[in-house]
Amino acid sequence: MVCNVSNLFDYIADIYHDTNSLNNQEWIDRYLNEAHSYGLTSVRCHCNIMAWSDDAEELRRIKNDVGGQLATMGCMPRHNTIDCPTLFWSAMPGNEADFPAEESFYTFIEPAACFFTAETNYRSSLSPFGIKMVDRLTGKPIHLDISDEPMKRGITTNRNKFILGPSGSGKSFFTNHLVRQYYEQGSHVLLIDTGNSYEGLCNLIHNRTHGEDGIYYTYSEEKPISFNPFFTDDGVFDVEKKDSIKTLLLTLWKSEDDRVTKTESGELGSALSMFLDKMRNDPDIVPCFNSFYEFMRDEYRAEMAQRPIPIYKQDFDIDNFLTTLRQYYHGGRFDFLLNSKENIDLLNKRFVVFEIDAVKDNKELFPVVTIIIMEAFINKMRRLKGIRKVLICEEAWKALSTANMAEYIKYMFKTVRKYFGEAVVVTQEVDDIISSPIVKETIINNSDCKILLDQRKYMNRFDQIQELLGLTDKEKAQILSINMANNPNRLYKEVWIGLGGTQSAVYATEVSMEEYLCYTTEETEKVQVLNKAAQLGGDTEAAIKMLANERREGVT
Repeated sequence: MVCNVSNLFDYIADIYHDTNSLNNQEWIDRYLNEAHSYGLTSVRCHCNIMAWSDDAEELRRIKNDVGGQLATMGCMPRHNTIDCPTLFWSAMPGNEADFPAEESFYTFIEPAACFFTAETNYRSSLSPFGIKMVDRLTGKPIHLDISDEPMKRGITTNRNKFILGPSGSGKSFFTNHLVRQYYEQGSHVLLIDTGNSYEGLCNLIHNRTHGEDGIYYTYSEEKPISFNPFFTDDGVFDVEKKDSIKTLLLTLWKSEDDRVTKTESGELGSALSMFLDKMRNDPDIVPCFNSFYEFMRDEYRAEMAQRPIPIYKQDFDIDNFLTTLRQYYHGGRFDFLLNSKENIDLLNKRFVVFEIDAVKDNKELFPVVTIIIMEAFINKMRRLKGIRKVLICEEAWKALSTANMAEYIKYMFKTVRKYFGEAVVVTQEVDDIISSPIVKETIINNSDCKILLDQRKYMNRFDQIQELLGLTDKEKAQILSINMANNPNRLYKEVWIGLGGTQSAVYATEVSMEEYLCYTTEETEKVQVLNKAAQLGGDTEAAIKMLANERREGVT
């Protein structure tokens, strides 16, 4: 009920004259002065908390808990036992006329509304794009847009995501759930994986599309992944493309601990520009790393020797550059990596997984192969206009967490955002994140959507994670509540999603038995699906349906 201040003054004045309490007079004066000074709107307010239980002991405990929490907020609780039915009835919408006036008090709109600002049910987004999640309390399905709608409303400035969850928290399961729905809504998805977490979903898509999609690349010595950084479909090398090639070359040349000087970066950039100009003017030059290496060895080194201002080895050691990169040149042990005659075709494939577990421990190959895949994705991404592109990098992000790779990461995130894309980094290693300032500056700061799973494993160290991610105390409390009071009659895991540091909530990832068997990373269950598919002639979808029915019927 909204009250006119002048009428309110007359009403309170009557009370003022009838009371002998100096304390009441003081509070009334302060209230009226504040109302007049700031032009505040007065309302009559009533707040109550209804609690019930069939067990008298439990009800007593609930009352004590509620009263204790209210007391910590500076509120004086009063247990109402006489007219509970009246309050219950009159609190229903439409029955407010029966509300007893003596149960309300005068205040202003702001304090009256403060108890209700955080109170709402989970609501589905009106956006046509999104993913299906579940209300953690009721199990009700929710349509949630964590990409487009937040940007349109100004909550986020990019669609990039950072996913953090320890082993066993459901991190890969949730990511499977996310990318499957993105794929089904027309997105192009590329994943760089190091643990076969997406093999089941990829096989399902491969079978459904009769081999046209759901492509699973596995790195092996017999069939290594390779590409050609000096080839573009349109022959255009813009500034971003040149910077990308330069960063790749610096990564091949320098170790993690070596600092790249301004002179080295400048000379390599100049050499690259000269080579690209020569390649543009001479169609006989084959665009590949071999040609660039020969240019550096035969022409650029000679050009450096003729300069009036000498370039000393301590400033730019071209001999060391050529010696280090010799292994990627014709006849070297890695000559296949950068001289591919057939570029990886990602343009017409909407779901591609690169499994590079075989090289994750190889300090030389791991970063190179990771960049190769990302660069191939970015090259193709430029040609897909108006289509959502998603690049998901699991633990492979570690290959890019050195100081020399910081600029490449920034370039990648910038380019992905520009071309209607999303870069998603998924990790489980908290120590790697905390110890790497590169991760914070390049990955976390460029990801407006942060997704965290069960963090109980790191509860004693969560303050470090909170500081790194810039989480509020409220967000911390939400995250540490994950999976703490799950319904035993439902099979699900909870996940916290934060958007732009202003909106956050905990949702449940609850799926059908068929989806569970498709996403599972449990080895025994994956083998069961693969064996059943083999019995059915490779039909993964039929195998999943059969196993799901058997489980529902109680067949083991």
